[in-house]
Amino acid sequence: MKRGTATGLVILMILFTLMPSLTWAAGGGGATEIVVVADTRVVNNPVLKYFANIYNSNILVFAVWCVVLTAVYGMILGFLMDWIMSKTGLDLRSRKIVEH
Repeated sequence: MKRGTATGLVILMILFTLMPSLTWAAGGGGATEIVVVADTRVVNNPVLKYFANIYNSNILVFAVWCVVLTAVYGMILGFLMDWIMSKTGLDLRSRKIVEH
C-alpha cells in the first residue's frame, strides 16, 4: 500500500511539474517577450514614483537600491531593538559569550 501511494505521489508530482509546458496559453503560440512594468499613472507620492520609474528604466539600479535599503532597515531595526531591550533591563552589550 505504501509503495502504491508513493508511486502515485511521484506520478502526480511529475504531472504537476510538466502541466504548464503541456498547456497552451490563450491565443495560441508561445510568448516571445514578456515585459513587466510598474504603472506610474496613478502614483502621487514622489518617492514611490521615483522607485517605480527606476524599476521601469534600470532594473540594476533598482536592485542596488533594494539591497542598500534592506541593509539600512535591518541596521535601524537592530539599533532600535537594542535600545528597547536596554530600556527593559536586558543589556546585551555586556554579555559574555562562553563557547565550549
